[in-house]
Amino acid sequence: YGKNTIKFLRLHREGKKHFVKEVEVCAHLRLTSPQEYLEGNNSLVIPTDTIKNIVLVLAKKNGIPSLEQFAIDICNHFMTTFCQVAYVKTYVQEVPWQRLHEDGVPHIHSFICVPDGIRFCEAEQCRNGPLVVFAGIKDLKLMKTTQSGFEGFYKNEHTTLPERHDRILCGELFCKWSYGECKDFDFDCIWKKIRECILEAFAGPPDCGEYSPSYQKTVNCIQMLVLSRVSQVQVIEAVLNNTFYNVVDMKNLGLTNDKEVLVPVEAPYGSCACTLGRK
Repeated sequence: YGKNTIKFLRLHREGKKHFVKEVEVCAHLRLTSPQEYLEGNNSLVIPTDTIKNIVLVLAKKNGIPSLEQFAIDICNHFMTTFCQVAYVKTYVQEVPWQRLHEDGVPHIHSFICVPDGIRFCEAEQCRNGPLVVFAGIKDLKLMKTTQSGFEGFYKNEHTTLPERHDRILCGELFCKWSYGECKDFDFDCIWKKIRECILEAFAGPPDCGEYSPSYQKTVNCIQMLVLSRVSQVQVIEAVLNNTFYNVVDMKNLGLTNDKEVLVPVEAPYGSCACTLGRK
């Protein structure tokens, strides 16, 4: 049991310059005894309102040095403070605020919310067990307008999809990865490096791109690049929910539409998923 959707903004001031972290936290506990379920005995139950207040107090006292460290702090607090807690799981996701720039100059106290993917993390701790940390990015919308196709697929009497050697590749990406033993990791730096790998693998070189024969191959390329460059990542899961675009037929309007006006296919969506790890 636990408390979901604990939302708050942590404001940190350094002189006139302000720093913000707005997050949403879910914290769940498993106790050493199920007596509250079986017997209605609540003597070991930590109220969910108390769980919420603990999260807020930790944010006040410790700040949020990184999402992962904050999740670890929450796990450590419940494990070291309450002997009846057998397991704690913490999920933290961040609102994507970025510092506002005016003529290239960073503003000291103004920010803009940029929807370029939501960062999240999870930390799990069992009593007498290892701390397990996951991190990820979700709702990352990506598109490339060429260098993508889908050909040579299996066909039977139910197949109506035409082969395409040049199409738009567009989708919403979810990635989640696990770390090995956490030893003084710079979680912010690692997360940014993984995000750069994702964008590079999706797009290819900036002057020419890289051909994608399928959504599945693109997902695998993302995972392979992350594992090759970020040694701290042990397993990476990726899900790409696809958005398809159809070219509008403008013949009746007396116009030739050379893939210049397209409309998104609202439903159904395609999706591909893969989990890849080291040996």
